[in-house]
This record gives sequence, structure tokens and C-alpha cells, in this order.
Amino acid sequence: MASLNDIVPAGVVTGDDLVTLLDHARANSYAIPAVNCTSSSTINAALEAARLAKSPIMIQVSNGGGSFLVGKSIKDKNAAAAGSVALAMHTRCVAKYYGVPVVLHSDHCAKKLLPWFDAMLEADEEFFAKYGEPLFSSHMLDLSEEPDEENIAICVEYFKRMAPMKIWLEMEIGITGGEEDGVNNEDVDPEKLYTSPEQVYSVYDALSKVGDMFSVAAAFGNVHGVYKPGNVKLSPERLGKHQAYAKKMINSPLDKPIYLVMHGGSGSTDSEIKSAVENGVIKMNIDTDTQWAYWDGLRAFEHKNRAYLQGQIGNPDGKDKPNKKYYDP
Repeated sequence: MASLNDIVPAGVVTGDDLVTLLDHARANSYAIPAVNCTSSSTINAALEAARLAKSPIMIQVSNGGGSFLVGKSIKDKNAAAAGSVALAMHTRCVAKYYGVPVVLHSDHCAKKLLPWFDAMLEADEEFFAKYGEPLFSSHMLDLSEEPDEENIAICVEYFKRMAPMKIWLEMEIGITGGEEDGVNNEDVDPEKLYTSPEQVYSVYDALSKVGDMFSVAAAFGNVHGVYKPGNVKLSPERLGKHQAYAKKMINSPLDKPIYLVMHGGSGSTDSEIKSAVENGVIKMNIDTDTQWAYWDGLRAFEHKNRAYLQGQIGNPDGKDKPNKKYYDP
């Protein structure tokens, strides 16, 4: 396997470098972890984990994450977009220092959130005009709640706007269960949690007429969140059927002609992940597991130093001893 540093630069990658990175993932059967971030602190934590693992990473922001970064008290209609752009700017400023390729991505965008998507594209266009590349590496449209025909048609129109800037498009067809960013699919018809090969190919057929920088989040029983083992029934082998069908329809020399994405990856077993990757998944979302890892570090620190975090002055070492070094970053 060629070293990543030999084929793509460290820091935020876009355009041709992004394609090279994802092709490397597909050819070498690995998926890039995608972590939802809500602050400079969570971005840095994710980047540090990637640095230690010597792994590429995707830093992504949701509509809710963008709003959180601006401040939950701000109710302006543009808050989510402003926060998302701020998150992207921070990532761009620091990513190269971690020595790994970083993909800047926006997560699920339902139809009702399209104004947020539009605002991010405007930021991309402004950045592109100045620097010759977009602000974000990629964006996701999640119109899976809409009829397939409408879902695909809207994706095509946005992809036409994105393609000249070489922005990658991720789209979803079929529904991911559970709840994420205000969209609740906990009671959805279980059959809708499984996408058919024909549905996936219809996406490929439409988007490939515009460009080749796109991926499909096809549902195979995925659920957002972490649940008791056995409660979520993933069928990653279905992804292989999508690939085989597409290969046949387009007469592709590739066994895995479609870039696939795995949502709801938190809590999945090693064998489920391995099967998904073997069938062409090049990106895996792990939001819930990383939320817990971030919190668990804070919990452990507080537990270890609790006696020094009960006031600014006074601890087991003396009633007049200051505690600043335990709560000052």
C-alpha cells in the first residue's frame, strides 16, 4: 500500500486530491472515519486521534452542530451556516499541523434545511473565487424522506452547481433509522431501512451524467445511535449486490464501481464493518461513539481530580491551596 503522504498532502484535501484519497481507500479496502464536531475542541480532539492513528479523517458538521458552535442562544436563521463556516475555517487553519489528510464535510441536509446548504455553497463559491478551491471538500444531501424521483432530481441540480468547483456530493437513498439532528426515524417501516440495487443504480445513472465525484449512503439496516446488541440488524452483504448490479449495468471493469457510505456506524461489530468495507464503503460515520469517547475523557478527569474541583481555593493539600491548574486549559 502506497503511503498516504506520497499521494495526497496533509491538511484539508479537495478536488483531485480528494478523489485520489477515496480511490486509495477503495483500492485498499478501508473506510475513512467521519466525526461530527461542534467546537474547536472537538475538532482538535478528532484530529489528534487521527494523528496518533496515522489515519485520514473526515471532520463534518451538521446543521445542529453549526448552530451549537455559534451559540445556542442565537436564533438567527443564518446561525447554522455561520457556525458551519466557522468550523470549516478553524479546521483549515490547523489541519495541516496534524500531518494527515483531512476531508471537510457537511452532514445530513434534509429538504427543510436546504437554505443552510445554499449558504454553505455560497461560502464555497466565495472561497473558490479567491483560492481556486472550495471551502468544504464535500457536502451531503439527505432527501431520503422524499420520493426517490424528487430526491435524485434535487441532487442532480445541486451537483451541477458543485461540479465546477470539484466538490464531492454524498447523497442518501433509503432511510437510516434512529434519531439524528432533529430528524426522527425511530418508528419508520423496517423495509425502508434497506435500499435496493435498482435504487442505488438510479442514483448512479443520474449523477454520473453530471460528474463522478459522488457517493451513495445506501441503507442496509443502519440506525443512528448505539443500541443493545441484537436490536439492530445490519445486512452489509446487500451492498455487494448494489455493486454487482451497477457493474453489470455499466459494464464496469471495477468490481466496486460505486463509492458507498456507512451511516450509523457507532456500535457496529468488527465483522459488520469489515463486510461493509469489503463491499465498497469508503466513509463511515461514527458520531455517537466519538461523542461518548469525548465525554468519557472529561468524566475520568473529573473523577480523578474531584477533590480539587470543588472550589477555586482549598483542596486536600491545604485549605489555602489554589486549584486553578486543575480547571485552566
